[in-house]
Amino acid sequence: MGEKTGWTYIEVPSEFATQLNPGVKTSFRVKGKLDEMVIKQIALIPMGDGEFIIPVNASMRKLLGKRNGFTITVSLTLDKSAFKFNPDFVACLEDEPAALTFFNTLTGSHQKYFSNWIDAAKTIETKTKRILMSVKALSLKQGYSEMIRANKKVNE
Repeated sequence: MGEKTGWTYIEVPSEFATQLNPGVKTSFRVKGKLDEMVIKQIALIPMGDGEFIIPVNASMRKLLGKRNGFTITVSLTLDKSAFKFNPDFVACLEDEPAALTFFNTLTGSHQKYFSNWIDAAKTIETKTKRILMSVKALSLKQGYSEMIRANKKVNE
């Protein structure tokens, strides 16, 4: 865990990051394995001193079954693949011009929040609910975090 951030992350030395993507000092995407867990489109984030980190979110920690201080084997390569949005989400957006127009004003990373959240659903029912919630929120010009906060209040 980071002493200031509270994040769980893997430190990546600058020499290794330079081998992966020479001359790049900003965030970039990698793929590979953390132990036996396959990863793709994961951000390598610069820390400002030439070092990089890979944030390890809660679902990744759960799949790894590791806690703070445990050792893991990391294998990484540069991930040049383009991000693929959930096709059902895209189809629904195309049916709602107001939602699509607002969605297109969002930055790429904010657009990906919606698609990743939809893809993380374990059942078709949950995926459908999330698509509907996302399209409705985008029609109301809400970003991902505004949508989550608004629906949290409704469900409390």
